[in-house]
Amino acid sequence: MKQDIYQKVPDKIIADLEQGELSWLKPWSAGNTDGRIIKPLRHNGQPYNGINVLMLWGAAVERGFISPHWMTFKQAKQMGAHVEKGERGNLVVYANTITKTEKQENGEEEERKIPFMKGYSVFNVEQIDGLPEHYYAKPPQVIDPAQRIDHADAFFDALGAEIRDGGAKAYYSGASDHVQMPSFQAFRSPESYYATLVHEMTHWTKHKTRLDREFGRKKWGDEGYAREELVAELGAAFLCADLALTPEPGTDHAAYIQSWLKVLKNDKRAIFSAAAHAQRAADYLHGCQPATEEESQGAAA
Repeated sequence: MKQDIYQKVPDKIIADLEQGELSWLKPWSAGNTDGRIIKPLRHNGQPYNGINVLMLWGAAVERGFISPHWMTFKQAKQMGAHVEKGERGNLVVYANTITKTEKQENGEEEERKIPFMKGYSVFNVEQIDGLPEHYYAKPPQVIDPAQRIDHADAFFDALGAEIRDGGAKAYYSGASDHVQMPSFQAFRSPESYYATLVHEMTHWTKHKTRLDREFGRKKWGDEGYAREELVAELGAAFLCADLALTPEPGTDHAAYIQSWLKVLKNDKRAIFSAAAHAQRAADYLHGCQPATEEESQGAAA
């Protein structure tokens, strides 16, 4: 693909930030989704991860798509369906490595893995005619936000993290390795409480005993700080989608926008790195959950 993937994606996100918008919250703030919360899905129902989540969320909002399902032209054709005439695809990316054998100065051969990224186009099912009916079904409505959310509480309880209750601020303390949260009643809605908690729990994964994530942060507000906050923002958005929660922008997100803009404009790969770190954080938190009965049976087999 001739276009520069590493430039195309940050250009779109930078444009949103310059308008004061967070690309990763758009699917919920846009009226076309009616509050429905779900990650973009492949043709087989498996969710996209990392940077592709941001790219397809953005494409869905821009084009007004409600369905979370996406597939390639070939996949649609294999199902006996066809992409509507004149429809354009949306970019997703695939990262992998190739192994190259190189001869060293001493004459010995050494294998070296070279990372690469390729892009390809997918279409939302609303751009495709003739698919099985279940692809066109509307996503389920969000849960009732009138009370504490049991499955979210169970998710956070399983992490074994120290979460202290009380005070006026939410933060993660690396020194004492604990998350501080205002009381549940202090938030305007259950969703705002859990959205804040999942942001801080993403920070919790950076500890050296977990993912050991470090961006060279020296002081509050520097580039390393901005990069970590961007990872926490994206990680929270990914996890909110996984847990069927409604993410909300923090009261201080506007203050971060300028620092995020500086990072993204200086390094066109920064958003890819942040999304990858955010996905690893989300995967780590999911990995802390107890195995389901089906998973246990599969392991035993």
